[in-house]
Amino acid sequence: MATTTKPVDLVLAGGGVKGIGLAGAVVKLMEAGYRAYRVAGSSAGSIVGSIVAAAAKNDQLTPNDVRELTLSIDYRKFLDPGPVERVPLLGAGWAILQGTGIYRGDYAHDFIADQLRALGVTTFGDLRLDDDELPPEQRYRLVVTAADVTTGQLVRLPWDYRRVYGLDPDEQPVADAVRASMSIPFFFRPVTLTSSTGRESTLVDGGLLSNYPIDSLDRCDGKKPRWPTLGVTLLPDLPEHNDKVIPALAPLRLFGGPSLLEDVITTILVGRDQAYLNLPWVSARTIRVDSRKVGVLDFDIKQPQIDALYAEGYDAATTFLSTWDERAYIQRFRT
Repeated sequence: MATTTKPVDLVLAGGGVKGIGLAGAVVKLMEAGYRAYRVAGSSAGSIVGSIVAAAAKNDQLTPNDVRELTLSIDYRKFLDPGPVERVPLLGAGWAILQGTGIYRGDYAHDFIADQLRALGVTTFGDLRLDDDELPPEQRYRLVVTAADVTTGQLVRLPWDYRRVYGLDPDEQPVADAVRASMSIPFFFRPVTLTSSTGRESTLVDGGLLSNYPIDSLDRCDGKKPRWPTLGVTLLPDLPEHNDKVIPALAPLRLFGGPSLLEDVITTILVGRDQAYLNLPWVSARTIRVDSRKVGVLDFDIKQPQIDALYAEGYDAATTFLSTWDERAYIQRFRT
């Protein structure tokens, strides 16, 4: 490990089970001496990001701790079936028609809450920063994205708890926000959040609107950044690997030629993020993990696949750091 530490703001993309690759990249960054000051995450990125942010609070986890935690997770337990899944004649189709979810997501919530509690974190108040250079609502070590389909907007939690819901962000459980961010529509049960006025909002996966929120932690006052903001994405190169974004749509190609429906759905989900990735000042600070061999919903993933995906993330970060030059980046893009 490096003898000195370097602060960095970290942005972690979504990708379901592909998030294993995020952990590999994070471990390499930690070994290189980087420590996350703030973390922004979406979906799977919110899960990994919450652990990283909680650990950074007291510098409690070593790179090896993060590696062991990631590689020891039994992802099959995330598939805790809801009531309709136990009814053979209804099953997944009924869950989709009802707008609920095939799986409850309770195990995922409890797993995240337990890991955070062990690191001394329960609510966002435990992740508050004393930092006058940040806007008051953004003084937290962690921010996660979610899609509020009731009010029709992207929300960033804890930043938007007070503005949108009239709630004190310091009192909101971190695990609740992470669970909302990872609520893949129709797969995991949505999260219901009640505002101070009693209005109920339905929250689903933040990746629907911002799967790679790379701009979340950038300064908006025109001043030079105090330290770099680095991102890790799980998106394949597009359009060459357009068919790898949503493997479940593969049957559409059986009818011959490219599918317009597949292209439209893919663009809806990743178009905004792909536009950012094509910008030189975003691409230059992005670690790209090749996760094409694992599907977003492959929760029955086997240990050899877990090890391989973790290694892909670790190797991607190693390659990135071999050419990363913070001074050159600031000189070219931030002066």
